[in-house]
Amino acid sequence: MRDSALYRPPVTIDIVSLADRPDLAPLLDEDFDGAWPPFMLWDPMGAVYYNVAHDLYPEFVFAAVDSADPGRAVARAYAVPLRWTEPELPDGGWDRVIQRAAITRLTGATPNIVSALEICIRPDRRGDGLSALMLTAMREAVGKLGYDTLVAPVRPSGKHTRPDLPMTGYAAQVRDDGLPVDAWLRVHVRAGGRIERVATRSMMISGTLAEWRRWTGLPFDTSGPVHVPGALVPVHCDVAHDHAVYVEPNVWVRHRL
Repeated sequence: MRDSALYRPPVTIDIVSLADRPDLAPLLDEDFDGAWPPFMLWDPMGAVYYNVAHDLYPEFVFAAVDSADPGRAVARAYAVPLRWTEPELPDGGWDRVIQRAAITRLTGATPNIVSALEICIRPDRRGDGLSALMLTAMREAVGKLGYDTLVAPVRPSGKHTRPDLPMTGYAAQVRDDGLPVDAWLRVHVRAGGRIERVATRSMMISGTLAEWRRWTGLPFDTSGPVHVPGALVPVHCDVAHDHAVYVEPNVWVRHRL
């Protein structure tokens, strides 16, 4: 006899690209409310990619569906191919690879690496180990497409709890077993990724004080650093000029495939 409070039926997670299952595209816009802090949706470079990703990069867009509930996605992932020949990955991180990917496509250059942009787990399914499954599926798919390198401007999952600690110090923290203290960085390292450097200005979001009040519910009435829930570093507020800007650092991880 099984205790229903303890027993969980076996779950099968299917992870497929939109190139193989274009019918899953609508599911990637559903049930993910609250997955990211609202202000993050206003990075202007995001629109350059997300408005065209399903049509232009379907083989780099992934949906995860649970066999027990096939009408909903439990996770989604996005990546983009680009040509990058500089010796170091860019300080501009997330924003820069989106820009370079657009230039690569417009000029007809041949991409030589792929950058992950997002792995997002539906809020009610977090803690189920889906992040590692999505990263593994992305690595395998990118390798099958002929690429030998996947890079990722990683947004460490615990950094928002230490907004005043520089990212270089945060990313360098390791446990007794040598793995990163941060859970998301740890997933990448366990999967074979190597931490390379900090992308000091990976994502930049600016707006009027009225916009920041709408995005955060905070007053933004005093010049100086403002601690915003979900932000990895303080937002810089300038009351005299009616402006605030968020410059988010990420951590570059390289995966050899």
